[in-house]
Amino acid sequence: MFKSKYVKIKLERELVSRVNRYAEIAGHSSPEKFITRAVENELAKLEDASTDLEIKRRLRGLGYIS
Repeated sequence: MFKSKYVKIKLERELVSRVNRYAEIAGHSSPEKFITRAVENELAKLEDASTDLEIKRRLRGLGYIS
């Protein structure tokens, strides 16, 4: 059976509206490309952390956890 490398993610309509607007302004070919780029950029900020504690500290600093 063929499995796609893509998955679906549900987002609130208001967020999708904002993504569409900024994706167009930024010149991305699609909202999906814009989201992929944004997520990759955020993950890059975390990927060189050596421990879970360091990852949590960085997530806290980025405002993702309290």
